Formats: sequence, C-alpha cells, structure tokens
Amino acid sequence: MSLKSAITPQERRKGESALSDFADYVERQQAVRYPLHANATHATKSSAPTAKATATASTAHDDTFDDLDEILDSLDLADPVPEPEPMRQLLLAVPDADKGTEADYLVAALATLLTERIDQCHGEFVFDLGFEHDGSSLGLTRSQWAIALARLEQAADHAGADCELLLTRNVGGPLDVVSQESRARAEDCTGKIMVRRRPRKFEDAIETRIAVVGNVDAGKSSLLGVLVKGDLDDGRGKARVNLFRHKHEFETGRTSSVGMEILGFDTHGRVVASDTPGRTLSWEEIGKRSAKVITFTDLAGHERYLRTTMFGMMSTAPNYCLLMVAANNGLVGMSKEHLGIALALNVPIMVIITKIDICPPNILAETIKQIKGVLKSPGAKKIPIFIQSRDECITTATQFVSQRICPVFQVSNVTGKNLDLVRTFLNILPHHGRYDAGGRFEFHVNDTYSVPFVGTVVSGIVRSGVVHAGDAVWIGPDANGHFAATNIRSIERKRLSVPAASAGQSASFALKKIRRKDVRKGQVVLHKATDDNTPAAPPQVYREFVAEVLILSHATTIKRKYQATLHVGSVHQTCVIIDMDQPLLRTGERALVAFRFLQRPEFMVPGDRLLFREGRTKGLGIIKSMGYDPAHPLMPPIPDASGDAATPKG
Repeated sequence: MSLKSAITPQERRKGESALSDFADYVERQQAVRYPLHANATHATKSSAPTAKATATASTAHDDTFDDLDEILDSLDLADPVPEPEPMRQLLLAVPDADKGTEADYLVAALATLLTERIDQCHGEFVFDLGFEHDGSSLGLTRSQWAIALARLEQAADHAGADCELLLTRNVGGPLDVVSQESRARAEDCTGKIMVRRRPRKFEDAIETRIAVVGNVDAGKSSLLGVLVKGDLDDGRGKARVNLFRHKHEFETGRTSSVGMEILGFDTHGRVVASDTPGRTLSWEEIGKRSAKVITFTDLAGHERYLRTTMFGMMSTAPNYCLLMVAANNGLVGMSKEHLGIALALNVPIMVIITKIDICPPNILAETIKQIKGVLKSPGAKKIPIFIQSRDECITTATQFVSQRICPVFQVSNVTGKNLDLVRTFLNILPHHGRYDAGGRFEFHVNDTYSVPFVGTVVSGIVRSGVVHAGDAVWIGPDANGHFAATNIRSIERKRLSVPAASAGQSASFALKKIRRKDVRKGQVVLHKATDDNTPAAPPQVYREFVAEVLILSHATTIKRKYQATLHVGSVHQTCVIIDMDQPLLRTGERALVAFRFLQRPEFMVPGDRLLFREGRTKGLGIIKSMGYDPAHPLMPPIPDASGDAATPKG
C-alpha cells in the first residue's frame, strides 16, 4: 500500500475523469460482443432493433440497388402502420347495447396493447393510467377513473397478467400522493399501475441479479438477512447468520465467500414469504410462488478478499450493483474500490446508508455530503436522488433506465425504517442487461460441485443462446487448451428442475461422464453442434490477445513484462504484457496492449470486458482481437540515429 501514496492527486483525478468516458466507450463496443442484443432497458421500443437491422442491411446493399431503393421509397408501397386506438376510447368507451361484441372488442384491443408492452419490457411494465399515447392528460374524473381501472384490470387478466396499484393522484385513498402538478390540475385523476405477467411455469419468472458490495462492517449481510427473511436485526448480527457458509464467517461475522440469496415477488407485488411466523421458505418454495425473483450476490467487504469480490462482480454478470455504506463510517476502505469496479463495468448503482439508528445527526450529514461529492465527481457523473417517500421511490424506479441516476436510501436494520421503500423499489426495478438471445449457446462456469447420485454439476450464467436438457456440449478448456465432449443430464434454476435455460439466466447443469477434478471456474460450455446440426470442431482457445485498456491508478509507469491478475468474466489468471503501441503507460492513459496468460489458454471473444489488478484495481479494457503475431508488433520499430529500425525496449 506504500505505492498508493506515491500517486499524486493530479494523477488520481486524471484517472477518475477518464474512467467514465472509457466505460461508456466499452459499453458501446459491446455491440461487437452481443450483435443481436435488443431491449437492453425497460423502456426500449420495439422499433429500435428494427431500425438497427435496417441500418445494417442498408450498408450491405450494393451500390447498384440504391436507385431502385429510391424508386420504391418514392412509390410508398410499404404497408401503412395502423394507428393505435385512442386510450380514451379503449378505457372509457361505453359498449353499445345492440352490439354485444363491442365490449369484447375494447377489452381485446387493450389486451393486445398490454401484451406488446409486456413482451417489450421482459414480463412487466408500469402503466400510466390517465394519459393518452402521446403523454397528454385524459382529464379523468373519479368516476371515470374507476371505470378505466376496472377495464385495465379486465384487459390485463385477458392478457395473462395482474395489476398492482402503485400510486394515485387526486383519486383518494392510502396510495394517493399530493404534488405541485396535482395541485395545478386538481380535477385530473392519474396513477401508476404495475402490470406483471403471470408465469405459466417457473422458467417464465423474471430474474434480476444484484451484486451487494461495500466496506467491511457496512451491514451487507445483515440487510440481506432482513430483506429476505423478513425479521429485523437485534443489533448484534442475528439477521446475517443465515447467510454465512463457513465456520470462520460465523466466528468473525465477516463474509469471505460469494453468498447467494433470493427475494421473490408475486404478480401483485407482495413479497413471497411463509404464512407461519418464524418459518423460512426454501428456494424451491420461493421459486414456485414468485413472478419476479431478485438474486442477491453477497460479496466480501474486507480488503483481504478483494480477489473473491472482484470474481463475484465479473462472473455473476449483475444487472445492478447495491453499494452499502455505514452511516457512522462513510465511504471508507474498500467502498471506493467497489464503486470504481461497478463504474468500470457500467453497472447501474444504488446506494443504501445503513445504521442510521446509531449514527449521530452531524456524522450522518457528513456521510451524505461525502456520498454526494463522490457520486457527482468526474469519474462517476451520477445524480444522487435521496428516497424519502413512496412517490419518490416509484418515480425514481421507473426512471432508473438512465444510468446517470443513483438512488440513495437511508435505512436501519434494527428499527426497520425505510425498509418498505427498499422492497417497493426492488419490486418495480426495471429490467436491465445485455445478452444475445438469438446467438450461439455460451455458458460461463462460476462454480463446480459433486452432488451424490447426480455427478458433476457446474453453475454459472448463460451469456447467449438457449440450451436444453440432453444437448451435446463441449466443456473446457483444460490446462492444455482441450475441450471435453459431454451431455447435459439435467438443468436447474434456483434449485428447481427446468427443461431449458436461455440467455441472461443463471443455471446449473449436471454433466454426464465428467469428473469433478476435470472442471474448474472460468471454463465455458458450448454447443457441440452447429446451427445446421452438423458436428462442430472443438472451439479454439488462445494464450495471447490484444485489448484496448485504460490505466486507472498506478504509482509508476507500466511497460512490457508488467504482470497483473486479469479478470474477464469468470476467468481470472495472471498475465504479462508482451507488447504495447507506446513505450510507457501512466495513470489516465489509453493504449492497445497485447497480453499473454502465464498458466493456460482461455476461451474469450472480442468485445469481452476485462479488469486487471495488482493488489488494487489498476485498469480496465475491452478485448479487440484474439491471438498475437510478433511479426506485426503494435508499435512500429523506432529508427535509431543511423536510420535503422530499432526494437523498442521493455
């Protein structure tokens, strides 16, 4: 840690300011990795992938067809897009008594609209009742509101979904809120309704993964225990006991491994819990009764376990990051390191300030001021929004598609203050993620097990494609870069048996005729057959690759032969720099760098994100190409005084 003090404040600010821009650049480059990705956010319109596909197709056209395209466009031969029925007509039109099918038509038309929105938004969306398609107010009275709400619920039921009333304005009741806008238009009744599809089977449930990070003793495990189990903490760690996995964790009270917990919500937004006081539901029971499942990854906060925490952040592909900050300590220790990792991975961030029941007001004010400063810094560029009411909670959650927003909660695990706001926020948290559902199957192994009477089991994340039980697959690479052929015996998700797993889902596979010692973390599972069902050759792996990197923080310069621990998804291995496109690298600088793994080759794909560290995080980047040819160095030879080319020294 003595090297850290050698970094000047100017160099640190340079690295922080470059982080945000480079992370955005890496996010845009993910199109290389996931070319078929669509609906990345909760509010993505169906026209977006169409426009992208049209643009791609137009670039592939030959120039000879340009004139023909212009003639066809001028003729306007395309089928006209039908205008949607006005929302007032769908919600308030009175059926004609002489036309018995009129009422059914209105409900069916509204159900079709809801089904399209549900499909676009991955199973759920928030419906703004009281507004037209263009956002203008319908000016509903209370009697009209009741009619519109009843018809919306009927149409949702027709579409196989349920409605949950989140909040209302000018309607009255316990969920009614008063705002400046509602005072200005006191006669307009509006509201927000969550429309969530009823899953026909467990695999249709919505899955959201959240990585929980923060400094040691910030209350991460305690908060998860309170949220998941439903009982408040006693101030001495009672709630966190159920999350620990090892004996030394019980003794020290500190997490040292990657723990997993799930929180289920039904179609009406209620937390799935036991009706018997004191009884905890199993994962199987929660999965069967849930329409939406939040998977929390409880990561270690101690500096000693940074390698484990970094592996958990990279390998679990979290949709969101939950940063825990103790009110009486502030952003200290590893909190800033974890925040930097989340920013580098471009994961949306939520902040929860814990222990407000034991924190003096002046210390809490200093912590809040510190959090505001860090989130607004050039490296983060976040807009902190402090959630104090249900109205702010719901409004922020529906707008969380913007990664510049950072909601901040202040909670107590002992008194339960504001925990209901956290549960409400998690219930309506929009879908966020990047994956390729239509690509070739690719599964990254995060953990391995040997289950009695089952055999070898691997768990991880499906990054692309779809796999079914019984499929023939490759698993590897081993120490020599070879893949082994096997079959998937069975598939489980959240400890429930399922027939298939698709992109973006976490799953576990039982493999046939594979020994536990032959599998490891960091391997991949790939389809053995190609798209036309012909046998495929074993995948190609590489020991060397070229990446574009940004140096976040380093006390001295980085040059050839520099060694660091590299993290790419579930792969973590020591690597060495063998070439660069410039002689030296300093904090805040970008460059093309060629790496070589020291232990074994790995399976990676251009477009993968990477982080490398030497103790603390040193840099991030994106893989540009696999393999490296020494005959074509990244930096051209430097001519010496005699005019002859000289090889740059490292």
